[in-house]
Amino acid sequence: MVQEAKVERVGNHVVIARAGGLAEVTFDRKDRLNALSIEAMRELKSAAHALRDDTSIRAITLSGAAVFSAGADLTDPELRARDAMGVVEQRNALRLGPEMCDAWAALEPMTITAIEGFCLGGGLALAAACDHRVIVSNAHMRLPEVPLGLNMSWRSVPRLVALIGPSRAKELIVLGRKIEADEALQWGLADRVARPGEALERARDLAAQYAFLPPLAARMAKEAIDACAQPLGFATSFMDRDQFMLARTSDDHSEAVNAFLEKRAPDFKGK
Repeated sequence: MVQEAKVERVGNHVVIARAGGLAEVTFDRKDRLNALSIEAMRELKSAAHALRDDTSIRAITLSGAAVFSAGADLTDPELRARDAMGVVEQRNALRLGPEMCDAWAALEPMTITAIEGFCLGGGLALAAACDHRVIVSNAHMRLPEVPLGLNMSWRSVPRLVALIGPSRAKELIVLGRKIEADEALQWGLADRVARPGEALERARDLAAQYAFLPPLAARMAKEAIDACAQPLGFATSFMDRDQFMLARTSDDHSEAVNAFLEKRAPDFKGK
């Protein structure tokens, strides 16, 4: 940012900087994975809520430091503690991921994600909830959920289908294909490809273009476009956390995890 920014820390991992109608949100867990722990998801949701009522903001960038995100933090003790919860408590706890994504999708200013390194699983669900994605040339995207015996949740399927169409969405979601930067651009999963280390700069350039526009007209246009793109978004995804709870209890999910840890091919039985 050119002007001196007003900086606000949201918990341990998220920082918001605001200046001249622009906001920059940085998610950084100070490691090479930037995984989405429960704490990190709460902070990212809170950051979106903190920006929601700031009518001076016209565009927002979201970056993830050295890498964007490796997805859900499977080592998080708070996440693993869900296994001991009752069914209703588990279902309630599973609201956090979709609520985080919904909070970003609901922001009226334009949102631009800057992706370095990789963007996996829940990280891609979060990026898809934003308006644009800028990815560096040596980065990639991937959704490992279905190959691990899980469904793709967080209400991200309608967003991904709107971005890339049903056929490519099946390759991305069902096959869990690794999508390199150039292919992501070709598919419409990314909107710009930048040189390594320059994703945020390119995101800032796009944010500045949006910030120059009349804010009321821009906000109304964004809302209209999103409504056209996903008219049945909620109707087709409202049960995905229940599907996730069911999929986690399957033998195939356990087999997928064990095969991954044991570095062998899985043997799925459909149970």
